[in-house]
Amino acid sequence: MVWMGTTILSVRKGDEVVIAGDGQVTMGNSIVKSNARKVRFLSSGDVLVGFAGATADAFTLFERLESKLAQYPGQLQRACVELAKDWRTDKYLRKLEAMMAVADKNISLILTGIGDVLEPSDGIMGIGSGGNYALAAARALIDMPLTAEEIVRKSMQIAGDLCIYTNHSIVLEKIKIGDK
Repeated sequence: MVWMGTTILSVRKGDEVVIAGDGQVTMGNSIVKSNARKVRFLSSGDVLVGFAGATADAFTLFERLESKLAQYPGQLQRACVELAKDWRTDKYLRKLEAMMAVADKNISLILTGIGDVLEPSDGIMGIGSGGNYALAAARALIDMPLTAEEIVRKSMQIAGDLCIYTNHSIVLEKIKIGDK
């Protein structure tokens, strides 16, 4: 699955986990918005989520994930697995076209509408049309003496330079891991 008009990147390094998203929204060959907010906090600021896909689907999935997080407090992986089950089997939800990058202090996960809940082995996730560009750049930079935030900013710049569906209007959020 590749979603046009979005780049979401997450890097877990040192004492922080960062998720960033570009602000471009496209409709066909036209840019309809340049400053969309595709990254937000859930669960009273304990969970970060980045979204690639249709906007209405994003709001639906944010609400559903927030509900699962309330049902399974402090258990991000369990909440995501339960959401993925619903997403795959529910008649309404399975029509939602999206991917989500989700992280807390302990774990980073990619969720898809086909029931996948994937944990990257290196703590780096990229989704959306420019996700592979950002992911490749982040993997090249991960061993450099840079913070997670610096890696994400540089990688999102590279993705914005290469992907026509990605711009340089970046929303970046982070969680300090050392605050456990």
